Amino acid sequence: MSPTTHPTAAGNVTFLGAGPGDPGLLTLRAVEALASADVLIAEPAVLDVVRAHARAGVDTPQLTVVDEASTTAGIPVLRDAANLVMEAARSGRRVVRAVSGDPGLDGDAAGEMLVCASEGIPFEVVPGVAAAVGVPAYAGVPLSGSGGADVRFVDARTASERCWAEVGASDGTVVVSTTLETVAAAAGELVSAGRKPDTPMTVTIAGTTTRQRTWSATLGSVAQVLKQAKVLPSPDGHQAVIAVVGERSAPAQRDQLSWFESKPLFGWRVLVPRTKEQAASLSDQLRSYGAVPHEVPTIAVEPPRTPQQMERAVKGLVTGRYEWIAFTSVNAVKAVREKFEEYGLDARAFAGIKVAAVGEQTAASLVEFGVKPDLVPSGEQSAAGLLEDWPPYDPVFDPIDRVFLPRADIATETLVAGLIELGWEVDDVTAYRTVRASPPPADTREAIKGGGFDAVLFTSSSTVRNLVGIAGKPHNVTVIACIGPATAKTAEEHGLRVDVMAPEPSVHKLAQALADFGAARRDAAVSAGEHVTRPSERRPGARRRRTT
Repeated sequence: MSPTTHPTAAGNVTFLGAGPGDPGLLTLRAVEALASADVLIAEPAVLDVVRAHARAGVDTPQLTVVDEASTTAGIPVLRDAANLVMEAARSGRRVVRAVSGDPGLDGDAAGEMLVCASEGIPFEVVPGVAAAVGVPAYAGVPLSGSGGADVRFVDARTASERCWAEVGASDGTVVVSTTLETVAAAAGELVSAGRKPDTPMTVTIAGTTTRQRTWSATLGSVAQVLKQAKVLPSPDGHQAVIAVVGERSAPAQRDQLSWFESKPLFGWRVLVPRTKEQAASLSDQLRSYGAVPHEVPTIAVEPPRTPQQMERAVKGLVTGRYEWIAFTSVNAVKAVREKFEEYGLDARAFAGIKVAAVGEQTAASLVEFGVKPDLVPSGEQSAAGLLEDWPPYDPVFDPIDRVFLPRADIATETLVAGLIELGWEVDDVTAYRTVRASPPPADTREAIKGGGFDAVLFTSSSTVRNLVGIAGKPHNVTVIACIGPATAKTAEEHGLRVDVMAPEPSVHKLAQALADFGAARRDAAVSAGEHVTRPSERRPGARRRRTT
């Protein structure tokens, strides 16, 4: 009987490939398995990738390195994973054993599978994207083409003389798994086995992550190329790399196919100073441009000091006091929603009430609540833009003349004055308070002041004032991006040089404007024949500290 169907009182094991580094390469089946795991045993390199999909409270026994000599060689020996897996499975629990890349091609998961089979423990295998396949794809090096190709995979750490002789005699593509400090030796093995020294070669480190870096060389020049790039000699020489040897790694072709490292903000560390709830979608957009967003809350949202006014207004919604309710922020939606939940109400309480929203995020949060806005500004997403489209009060068509406006304690009076001028009565209610957040950790403050960030996005004047207040002024190499003229003016008043401004007041347009700036900067460097660098690499000593 198959070990995957053998009836037993014990648990089961899922051997899961977590891919080469990019969290987005996890398969749907892998996410399903992680969500149901009782025990997660993961290699340290992929623990953060897989843990994000595990349920709260999952047991995560650590695989600790027990052999420091092998760590230096880039092959750390871990505490016996098979024993950990079997111990958990025997207790009747669902175990996920996560490995880098693919369980069948990377590492030694097969040995652990045999142990499960010998003891009748049911197991399954969830394939992952192997490093030898995923990394070349992210480096812009296709391994095959329309005419097919002979592709050989070699692990330089265990390859025999016979293996080198066979791949050296072939004229196909060779994918070599090795380390930064031994890649030149692997190239030498191929040359000794018959490959020409001028055969094209690419070397990729930290593949599929925003730390990825690829060098183009030949078998004969790779040592010199890495030396000139100042990545060798290095204490980080034990880091794993994927080298591709063959005509498909020729620089002319890779320059056209390098889609990942040519993203407009590739590798940029971008500071996102916003409330935690508001930062998520902006950070996702920045990641799509290749950036590494770092969220720093500068504003904390708290309930109003006197909640009675808000309570009366929410009750007025139910009793038909208002014709309109206007939301100017996500936080206003959240405040009303929380009050609804407190009273046992839901979106049905908005029946018969017209709803207005400023901004796409505010509208989206309403839709998530189950409310479709009746009015969103057709032009500028601001209080002024909302007033442009807001209808004047008409006693014939409007049975009620009152508007409920839940807002922050420091909100502008522009909207209230404009609605009154249009003939409406306004209940201007403080729904929440904004207070300055606590300072970020010391290393974040140092990165802000020392030029460790490539860019910072300011989405309001208050984010400028609060960031400078809790963390200090960003370094002059940092690109400053502002959502509009008022925010830019505040930034300049604090001594900052504004490099980017959104074409309209939208956080997503701001992120796009920064991406356009990064793309223009990259194009200028390429046109000038210069190496593409990040803004933070212009600060003194930055190049010396870079390791990948």
